[in-house]
Amino acid sequence: MVDIGSNSVRLVVYERLSRSATPIFNEKELCGLARGLEATKRLDPAAIASALAALRRYRALADQIGVSQIHVLATAAPREAENGPEFVAAVEAITGVPIHMLSGKEEAELTAYGVISGIHDAHGIAGDLGGGSLEVVDVHGDTVGSGETFPLGGLRLAETAQGSVKKAEKIIADALEKSEVLKEGSKRDFYAIGGTWRSLARLQMRQKGYPLHVTHQYAIEAGEAAEFCKMVARRDVDSLDSIEVVSRNRRPLLPYGAAVLEQVIKTMKPSRIVMSALGVREGHLYDLLSAEEKALDPLIVACEELALLRSRSPRHAAELSPWAGQAFEAIGLDETEEEQRLRHAACLLADIGWRVHPEYRGEQSLNLIAHAAFIGVDHPGRAYLALTNFYRHEGLIDEALSPRIRELAPTRYMERARALGAVLRVANMISGAMPGVMPRTRLERDGKKLVLVLPHDLAPLGGARVERRLATLAKTAGLEAIIGIE
Repeated sequence: MVDIGSNSVRLVVYERLSRSATPIFNEKELCGLARGLEATKRLDPAAIASALAALRRYRALADQIGVSQIHVLATAAPREAENGPEFVAAVEAITGVPIHMLSGKEEAELTAYGVISGIHDAHGIAGDLGGGSLEVVDVHGDTVGSGETFPLGGLRLAETAQGSVKKAEKIIADALEKSEVLKEGSKRDFYAIGGTWRSLARLQMRQKGYPLHVTHQYAIEAGEAAEFCKMVARRDVDSLDSIEVVSRNRRPLLPYGAAVLEQVIKTMKPSRIVMSALGVREGHLYDLLSAEEKALDPLIVACEELALLRSRSPRHAAELSPWAGQAFEAIGLDETEEEQRLRHAACLLADIGWRVHPEYRGEQSLNLIAHAAFIGVDHPGRAYLALTNFYRHEGLIDEALSPRIRELAPTRYMERARALGAVLRVANMISGAMPGVMPRTRLERDGKKLVLVLPHDLAPLGGARVERRLATLAKTAGLEAIIGIE
């Protein structure tokens, strides 16, 4: 996928077309195609040369990697420039495929699809800030609502306002005052997309010492986000604490991106700002999927693929979730629909650390899961998945657990992660992580007793170690543990 924007030109190579598309190569060049566009109505010649040079490299890389299909998307700058057609012809000659020149409406729609593809059950307003324009669009679950386009991209704002952030703020306020979409977003989430806004999020995460460096689904309360944006817009960028996390090429546009987001918050009055690493590119891929593929859960798809790659038995991993659900009923732990979903994902990941040295399995599994390129899960959910796997390997011992990851998980998630870790320890001891055993066994409640029921032919799988692990699980619910044979 080649994405030609007003500021950057990017190549992303995906492993395959999937509900959870995994990038295997990702490179961008900040070319600034929209530089000077407002004044001259033409793409900057130096920027064109830089973009075409990058595209020649991308074409060679695509051939070297063995890409089977190339899709080229272009947005505001090439669409609006007088010399856009000449640039498009040069791009098509290099890539060998026609450019899909997105209209403002199409850009907004694909922005929404990007959010739908990467955020489970999204309800709010998606906004994609590029170098030339801002697209906002209403998202309800898998339904795309109304969309709008505004000429408020960072490069365009900087030129229109003649380098004055104060002037830019007036331009932004006047433009967004007319937005009907944003006014429908009160008390809902605003999904922020685009490199400048991701840079803002990274800066805010570093300044507050946030324990994860994953920007996707990083959430900031609207009031806190507005104060941060106000500070960034009004201060000298290079004087900001931790500014080194933002590339030097991105820094000049950071105040303009902050000013746009601040005004979005004033106009929309959202509950939170939620970062989305997925936008137009991923929206385009989502649009290519069948209806059946679109209906799949991207987190579960990703976890199934990781289980296939790393587990001793993917079939066993799939058998764990219904067994664990039965165990939760037996120990009296209720679950929301989202918690059931997270339990399913955690069970699929239960054995991915088996090749690691036993002394490090818990720690390494926790780090792999917490920092994985998953989509469809927020940061508390990541913590749930990571903590479950830690407890599954280490037992219910918190002393060896970094307090930072626990900060992300609410008390309810911590309780369920500990219980699920204990459940998985029992399951592993019975089955040896091999398939076919779990569906033939069950955990059930008998008064004050938690009973592990084994069929007669599997009775030898019981024993002292199983009894100890079962007792640990039973203790979480104040129960006595016994093994029953039938």
